[in-house]
Amino acid sequence: MISNIFGKSFKYQRYFWVDMEKKHKVIMYRTSTCRYCHMAEEFFKEHKIKYKSVDVGKDRQAAMEMVEKSGQMGVPVIEIDHKVIIVGYDVSALKKHLKISK
Repeated sequence: MISNIFGKSFKYQRYFWVDMEKKHKVIMYRTSTCRYCHMAEEFFKEHKIKYKSVDVGKDRQAAMEMVEKSGQMGVPVIEIDHKVIIVGYDVSALKKHLKISK
């Protein structure tokens, strides 16, 4: 592990520099009236997590995609790095999969 002059951590791996401060790809399927969706948004803002918000109340295709991925019609459904699906607002699951310690 090596730190550069900007304080970012890097690891030298087979002739390439790999940024160790990986950003997660987060998609939240939501509706405008869902209070748990609003709570999840506040969580993302508090922890400076960038995410894509998809309003399934306005986008039928996105709603079908959400149901296909989660098997659920309830929101929020949060997808992390195309691997993890979290149904509902689960702070401990979000912290675990986003690697947030506090």
